[in-house]
Amino acid sequence: MQLNSEQKKAVQFGEFNSKNKFESPPLLIIAGAGTGKTNTLAHRAAHLIVSGVDPERILLMTFSRRAAKELVERTRQIVAKQLKEKNKKINSLHIPWMGTFHSIANRLLRFYAKAIGIESNFTIIDRSDAEDLIDVLRYDLGFSSLSKRFPKKATCINIYSRCVNSQGELEKILKEEFPWCTDWKEELSSLFSEYTEKKFQQSLLDYDDLLLYWFHLLEDSKIAQMVASQFDHLLIDEYQDTNILQSGIITRLFPNGHGVTVVGDDAQSIYKFRSAEIENILNFPSQFNSPAKVITLKQNYRSTQPILDLANQLLKESSIGYKKCLTSTKLGGERPLLITVEDDIHQARYIVEKILLERENGVELRQQAILFRSSHHSDRLEVELMRHDIPFVKYGGLKFLEAAHVKDLLSIIRWIDNPKHRLSGFRVLKLFPGIGPGIANKVLDYFELIQFNSSSLFQYTPPPAAEDYWQKFVSLLDKFQDPNITWPSQMEQIKNFYIELLEENYEDAYIRENDINQLALVSQQYQSRERFISELTLDPPVASGDLSDKPHKDDDFLILSTVHSAKGQEWKNVFIMNVAEGNFPNEYATGDKKAIEEERRLLNVAITRAKQKLHLIQPLKYWIPEQTKYGDRHVYGGKSRFLTQSVSAYLNAIHWPASLTQVAEKKADYNVINDVQKRIQNLW
Repeated sequence: MQLNSEQKKAVQFGEFNSKNKFESPPLLIIAGAGTGKTNTLAHRAAHLIVSGVDPERILLMTFSRRAAKELVERTRQIVAKQLKEKNKKINSLHIPWMGTFHSIANRLLRFYAKAIGIESNFTIIDRSDAEDLIDVLRYDLGFSSLSKRFPKKATCINIYSRCVNSQGELEKILKEEFPWCTDWKEELSSLFSEYTEKKFQQSLLDYDDLLLYWFHLLEDSKIAQMVASQFDHLLIDEYQDTNILQSGIITRLFPNGHGVTVVGDDAQSIYKFRSAEIENILNFPSQFNSPAKVITLKQNYRSTQPILDLANQLLKESSIGYKKCLTSTKLGGERPLLITVEDDIHQARYIVEKILLERENGVELRQQAILFRSSHHSDRLEVELMRHDIPFVKYGGLKFLEAAHVKDLLSIIRWIDNPKHRLSGFRVLKLFPGIGPGIANKVLDYFELIQFNSSSLFQYTPPPAAEDYWQKFVSLLDKFQDPNITWPSQMEQIKNFYIELLEENYEDAYIRENDINQLALVSQQYQSRERFISELTLDPPVASGDLSDKPHKDDDFLILSTVHSAKGQEWKNVFIMNVAEGNFPNEYATGDKKAIEEERRLLNVAITRAKQKLHLIQPLKYWIPEQTKYGDRHVYGGKSRFLTQSVSAYLNAIHWPASLTQVAEKKADYNVINDVQKRIQNLW
């Protein structure tokens, strides 16, 4: 795709110095929805390389490994094309330092591990394992048996993560974001201290630790200079999603900002719950010693102008952010619809009717999407879709790596890779027949006592029922400490061992075995056991979700997704459910100006996913399963505060189905009505 004038400015920003070396002051590219962000960043990277920058001295960071690979592949194609046009030699392009913030942190921390007192073979634990470890410590510290209700493991990890990523004090975080937990400040402080100590003892780092350790690693000026000396340019995608730690890392690596290019859209900053700080992108121009250049991309290649008019007006009424008015390259288009329905049942019926109509008009199911604020909002819709035999795929639900059998297999691999990983060992041992929590803890205590010598485990006598599995597993644990055994061979043997345990632990083992085989197949893409574990934890595969039924040979799948999971996607026909007060904005945002503005941005993200047609649906009442079993389980929704008179002017408002009044007007005999009126008047 050719670059427009704004994109060219962003791509070519910078100049050659006296030594004919390409230099660039800090650059912020504000890329509105659908404005060709990835294409611009790829051209920027290509321009640097063609201008003489060594690809190995470019650090490229995105928020998913797939995005990084796509960006590098596009860069390769652009570089090859430009060199061919100049009749220059084309060599294979390799950009070794590309990936997510966390994957780059993982590589650097393993190299500098000794400098910060950690072992280079540390294991990265995912969110679920972190919660389980916290849960064990809650029990050990006696917090699970207190007379008052202590926060559950997921809440504890949420608090811990927010403190780490925002670098905020525990007391302040509790007061502002977890007020119901303020009475537990001292206990939570003790819990987090113990959690940190246990991770250190077992050579574990959680997801947040990767950034935390990297941040503190760069506090040492010598190490910071060593790391920074490896790079001339830093390119960062989705900068609006960065947190305080990530911003601090960038500043410590590039104090003057020279060579730093970040791309993002403040209007798509919707991850505050993950500690993302919109202030990072708002304050970027003044973050460094040198002021940053700001270039805004406004030409939209995705949506029709009526859809953009709605989004523009919605954001225009915001009190914060970079002001921009997106213009479309697509002429014409229908005005977005605001559909009022009686309840969520009618909402589901409206959606089904319209998607089937669009399908008959040639719009495939996979080109249509239903978006919602929370995953459970689609429950009624899913039932209606199944009734009409419409296959669908849902994003924003259970992740692939959260499935019990997948976690079982990964625990085996993690325990083999890091024998100190007590949590994985505990899960693995409980899979063996005859071994419960008590015996599992005794085995782990014994293993620690013998200094994690796997060969000595052969001397341990397990319960008779577990004897066969025990001998096989200890053999694997001991054998795979040899680094000369190839990773593919290890995975094949581990998989075969686990399939026996799978049949022992799950009635539907045959179905689950497909996932195990798929995971084994994925593992072959990695060079080592450590790389497989780390990358899978840092960038896990997304679940395809719940399928309503097997697809027909000539059919495809409708898309259901939370708005957060839909970011970065686009469809021809988009339905946004429950556009009413309580959902847009969410009821928990009430009273918090910053939270309300994030809810506005969330609605903007949903709107700008649509390419041709957009339906905003507002039910008059909702079915709430949490309501008391006595009386009506519905709550009544008010009009969203975002649908002001100015915003509504860009919508066509209709009722579905036609109201009783409208039906009466169409069918009534006016002579009869007049007669009724005369008779009533005569009563007086």
